[in-house]
Amino acid sequence: MLNYLWFFLAAVFEIAGCYAFYMWLRLGKSALWVSPALLSLTCFALLLTRVEAAYAGRAYAAYGGLYIVTSLAWLAVVEKVRPTGSDWLGALLCVIGASIILWGPKLHSS
Repeated sequence: MLNYLWFFLAAVFEIAGCYAFYMWLRLGKSALWVSPALLSLTCFALLLTRVEAAYAGRAYAAYGGLYIVTSLAWLAVVEKVRPTGSDWLGALLCVIGASIILWGPKLHSS
């Protein structure tokens, strides 16, 4: 279960870092947003290394599902746009898929 926390925190930092670049390049905000963007993206990378997985590729694949959920939460909280029911249904399917990717090898080896 701790993996899901690491995934969530990594996603928040990745989205925040990317959004800071978005604000600079697409919304005309100050180039000073690059510094917090780089710091946030560094935190993202460090947090993702905390995930308990034998292979980085498998951890990154599973991370994608949690990233989607966090992105929809960002959409709602930061951008003030309400995700649709189909958004959440798609996110649920992604989390199920991510869980299969993350836990499947452990179940298979038992």
